Amino acid sequence: MEAPLSDTVEPLLCSENGDETHHLVCDVDNEGTGTIGVQDGASKPSRGWFVDELGTQLALAGPMIAVNFLEYSLTVVSVMFVGQLGALALASAALATSFTNVTGMSLLMGIGCALETLCGQAFGAKNYSLVGVTMQRGVVVLLLVSIPVAMIWCNLTRILVSLGQDPEIADKAGEYALFLVPSLFAYAVLQGVVKFLQAQSLVRVMTLSSIVTLVCFHIPITYMMVFRSGFGFRGAAIATSISNWVNVLILIIYVKRSPHCKETWTGLSSAAFQDLWGLTLLAVPSTIMVCLEWWAFELIVLLSGLLPNPKLETAAITVCFSTSVLFFMIPYGVGAVTSIRVSNELGAANPEGARRAVGVSLCVGVVEAVAVGGFLFSARSWWGWLFTNDSEVANYVARLMPILALLSATDAMQGILSGVVRGAGWQALGAVSNLAAYYMVGLPIGILMAFRFHWNAVGFYVGIVSGILTDVTILSVVTARTDWEKNTRDAAHRVGDTMKLLVDP
Repeated sequence: MEAPLSDTVEPLLCSENGDETHHLVCDVDNEGTGTIGVQDGASKPSRGWFVDELGTQLALAGPMIAVNFLEYSLTVVSVMFVGQLGALALASAALATSFTNVTGMSLLMGIGCALETLCGQAFGAKNYSLVGVTMQRGVVVLLLVSIPVAMIWCNLTRILVSLGQDPEIADKAGEYALFLVPSLFAYAVLQGVVKFLQAQSLVRVMTLSSIVTLVCFHIPITYMMVFRSGFGFRGAAIATSISNWVNVLILIIYVKRSPHCKETWTGLSSAAFQDLWGLTLLAVPSTIMVCLEWWAFELIVLLSGLLPNPKLETAAITVCFSTSVLFFMIPYGVGAVTSIRVSNELGAANPEGARRAVGVSLCVGVVEAVAVGGFLFSARSWWGWLFTNDSEVANYVARLMPILALLSATDAMQGILSGVVRGAGWQALGAVSNLAAYYMVGLPIGILMAFRFHWNAVGFYVGIVSGILTDVTILSVVTARTDWEKNTRDAAHRVGDTMKLLVDP
């Protein structure tokens, strides 16, 4: 346990971003008790704040979108190589990838979203050492969660057989998942390091690292493992694990060597094992929020197998699902930027800055929604041919494209509003909103339309769009009615409560 830093911690910051200057004051005595508050300073006019904020967000959004695309490409490239080995290998790898995403990656991503809030607000409060400690806490929790998940993956064959899957496919999928276990632990560490860098707006290094990992390592290693080493389809899983660890090592080296991380990374700390419960309390609703949305889309793919002509329906829905995930990388990147800006401004005791950041992000979201929706609608006649040579599937995809365009447009706004949720620390609200939107509105409507009214895949997507619109409506109303001054005080207490652990004797 570290000794007290001082009897009184000086004001953590003086933020002049926006119309008003605010000071976040945290007084901590030798017993770790004290007061936290926000003091308003003199008003200071600002000029061109919209243009300034827009420039800041666009500068961050490009690299974040690139990072999302590149990370997603690791899985896509692996499956593409496996697809050259035949239908059995492709089906097994696809099934294993879907299962590991649902049971593992979605959980880790949800926990990582909690770190967005905590690291971002600590950095905004200029409590730089706390950013590094929080990241370490997050990695500890992520690794602990990965242990039972890895045990599930190691028994995937038995699980799939018990669920009625074809034994041959289940056996191959189990092998593939087994070699993905190292990738699980790499992804756990990666989530912590990425959120640590993201909170500091150090996004370009993540883009560079992702490019190097994909182009210089993953593609050649996957080729060698699949076609030259004798590992066959297992080689793609091995290559994925190696590539994820390469990405982790590149970023860790940057954190340790870069002058930009000199204040936020002060080395390994025993404080990383303190207040794990406090982090877990935010991580649980954060994980529920992410998983409820993710699982709703996966459930639609599974239910498509129960429709008449399941091969056609599943093939078309899979193409549409892959398309929606691909284009969701854009609003997810913009949402990450929104989370950075909101968490930093709240941590900096600047409620007006947070309010403005949200406004600019939503404007960007509207433009992006129109652009993506318009593109997908205009591409409806030829888009399906990019995925298949089967004319029946391609024509069916063309029928689904207008509703998919609407889905992607609404998803753009949902992705950005979710960024507001993560930046402000409203994960519990996000979990409730996703539960209501997808499981009380979206899925019931989709199932009713698909099976009762025989709209098939169109019915499922009508339901999903209804769910997304419900989610957007709930989060929009909450955001519009938000008391940002209160959220600033909440952020101050969140940072201050954690800080007291560092100054306790």
